[in-house]
Amino acid sequence: METIVLQSPVGPVHVTADDNVIYRIMIGDGPAETGETPLLCRAAEQLTAYFAGTAKTFDLPLVPPETPFQARVRAAMIAIPYGETLTYGALAAQIGGVARAVGQACGHNPVPVIVPCHRVLAAGGAIGGFSGGDGTPTKRKLVALVVTA
Repeated sequence: METIVLQSPVGPVHVTADDNVIYRIMIGDGPAETGETPLLCRAAEQLTAYFAGTAKTFDLPLVPPETPFQARVRAAMIAIPYGETLTYGALAAQIGGVARAVGQACGHNPVPVIVPCHRVLAAGGAIGGFSGGDGTPTKRKLVALVVTA
């Protein structure tokens, strides 16, 4: 596996890939840069454009979800339009699950930003949890980057 590091408005973003898929994204402290591959360069270009506000979606091969439920949650998160958010409960209702399980699946998302778990909020629009970077402060920054007033 190879890792590339890029700077972003939420701090260093470490993107790890094997030959075929983006395997993990870590925000903040993470592995040192270990090399570039065509896939990592594509990921860096797309993430840079996203953080600059010039791209709203990603076209990258991702590590598959571990369970069928996580796959449903991932698909629902990816379907949340750029600039919008959804609550854990609303997402759960869409996929036939419960909010707590959706929150757990979001917390196990290995590729945040590309799979926008930061767009899923707690009831009443509260920020909820986030496992990347500095936790909820990082989630607030990610939401603020794309949510329109």
